[in-house]
Amino acid sequence: MPVPILVLENLSKRFGSRLVVDHLTLEVAEGEIFGFLGPNGAGKSTTIRMLLSLVHPTSGDAQLFGRSIHTIYPAYLAQVGALVEAPQFYDNLSSLANLKLLARLYPSGTVDEDRCQEVLQLVGLEERAHDRVGIYSHGMRQRLGIAQAILHRPRLLILDEPTTGLDPQGMYEVRHMIRRFARDEGMTVFLSSHLLNEVEQICTSMAVINEGRLMVSGPVDQFLSKESAAMAELHAEPPERAREVLAGLEFVSEVADHGQRTRFKVDHQRRPEVLQAL
Repeated sequence: MPVPILVLENLSKRFGSRLVVDHLTLEVAEGEIFGFLGPNGAGKSTTIRMLLSLVHPTSGDAQLFGRSIHTIYPAYLAQVGALVEAPQFYDNLSSLANLKLLARLYPSGTVDEDRCQEVLQLVGLEERAHDRVGIYSHGMRQRLGIAQAILHRPRLLILDEPTTGLDPQGMYEVRHMIRRFARDEGMTVFLSSHLLNEVEQICTSMAVINEGRLMVSGPVDQFLSKESAAMAELHAEPPERAREVLAGLEFVSEVADHGQRTRFKVDHQRRPEVLQAL
C-alpha cells in the first residue's frame, strides 16, 4: 500500500470569527496526482499556505514526510515545490536569469545552470529563455512559475490553481506537464482546482471541500463510475422542500436530513435529472 507523503489531521484555520478551514482530515499517498477540488473561497489556498508554513493553523495538524508542520525543519520544506497564486519574478531579467538567481538559494551543487535550462525545456520556454519576463504573456508566466517550483526536483509538488487565466490550449499543455512530472520526475502532485473537468482528466485521487469542510475523498475512478450509485450532498433552500422533491424521484434513494444540507444516493448519470427536478 502506498505510503502517505502528506497527512492532514483535523486541520483548522480561523480568521477572527470566520472558520475558513474546518477540521480537514485526508491523506495523499506518494506517487499520486491528488486533486484538491472546491469552489472559489472554499479554503483551498489557506490550506496550502498552512502546509507551506506561510500561515499557522488555529488547531489540528498536518504532516509532510511524516513530520508535523508544527516542528518541521527547512530540510523538509526543501523537498516541496509550490506555485501559490500568481508567481512573481524580476521583470527586467530573462527567465533563465530569474531561475539562476533562484538556484543560488539552494545548497551548492543542488541546482546548476543545466537544470535551469532543463526545466525551461520541460515547460516549453527554452526558445524564450533569454527574453525579459516583463514581456511574457500570462500563460508564459504561469509556465515559468511551474519551472521554478520543480527547479530543485521536489518530492512533493503543490500547485494552487495552475491553469487560472489560461486559454484551452494553455490548460491542455499544463495538464500534460503535470502528468509528465509525476511519471518522469517521480513527483507526488497536490493540485488545487475549482474545475471538476481538470481534476477528472489528470488526478488519481481527489478530495472535495466546501466552506472549509471535507465533503468527500477517494480515488477519482470511484466518483466517475457510471454503473453504481454514489452519495451526493445538496444545499438548497428551503431544505424541507428539497427533500420532498428528492423523495419523489424513483431513481433517488437514502434521502437523509443533515440540517441545512441533504444527503442522498443517485446514479452518476442521473444527477442532471435531479437538478432539473429541483
